[in-house]
Amino acid sequence: MANTNTFIMKPKIDFCFKELMEFAEVRRGFIAAVLGISPEEVVSTELKPTYLRVKHQKDKLGILDVHVILNGEIQIDMEIQVAQFLFWRERSLFYLSKMYSDVILAGEGYQVLGKCIHVGILDFILFEEDEEYYSCFHLWEDKRRRIYSDKLEIHIVELPKLAEREYPETALLKWARFFNAEKKEEFEMVAKTDPHIQKAYDQLLYMSGNEEKRLLYEARQKAINDYNTQMYSNWHDGYSEGEEKKLIELICKKMKKNCSAEEIADLLEEDKAKVETIYNTALDFAPDYNIEKIWKKLGGRKKQTAV
Repeated sequence: MANTNTFIMKPKIDFCFKELMEFAEVRRGFIAAVLGISPEEVVSTELKPTYLRVKHQKDKLGILDVHVILNGEIQIDMEIQVAQFLFWRERSLFYLSKMYSDVILAGEGYQVLGKCIHVGILDFILFEEDEEYYSCFHLWEDKRRRIYSDKLEIHIVELPKLAEREYPETALLKWARFFNAEKKEEFEMVAKTDPHIQKAYDQLLYMSGNEEKRLLYEARQKAINDYNTQMYSNWHDGYSEGEEKKLIELICKKMKKNCSAEEIADLLEEDKAKVETIYNTALDFAPDYNIEKIWKKLGGRKKQTAV
């Protein structure tokens, strides 16, 4: 059992993140930092149900981490993800589009559709080719850079990049450091720089000392670790490093010839699910298909320390 004098929860674990976002002042400070506005511009933040509406029996259920209505009109979905998620782009678009369309009812006009923002805080690198830890996406015209609509917006924060280089000091960087902190000293240092982060830290200390919340947190942390171990096992089981890279190389060669994942699995006589995993990861590195980077994104670097 953890020592309550030294134990402190990690905000990047979704249970802890969701608990912190229950507090209005914490939400206010973080949302302002993400959107690049002053906290005074965040007039209200109302928590909404995290289950997105299912219209048909076969519709996929969407469950958000934190669902907020900002200033009475803007929907914000805040997600924190520790385990590497190969289809994060698709998942974020699914949540964003569900939020956008859920508000309209039969007989209503499209003018009721309001702005929707997705915020993804990731403990893995999504954009290997970019140095920036923070990215913001809109719908643009490719050549003239004319915005099509400002009603769909995606913000991505990649926490692992904080250890790789120095970034200009911003409110968002302070929050990213807070979410990425591991030790009490790190939390205390960043909490001193922002009153809203200080409130988050105060709540973090309270939750870490609460027996019931600590047990729930540890159960969630164990579930994440078990999932990571299973995903690692599914990919690496029975393969050496050289064999893994050779399979990636073979799949990429077939991709350059415009073969589908299913066709490649048949040609190589490999498990379809394994080929699809490599195929979808490799798409991020087209057209050069850097084998080392693909292998790394698939978790290759963790092989020696995996549990």
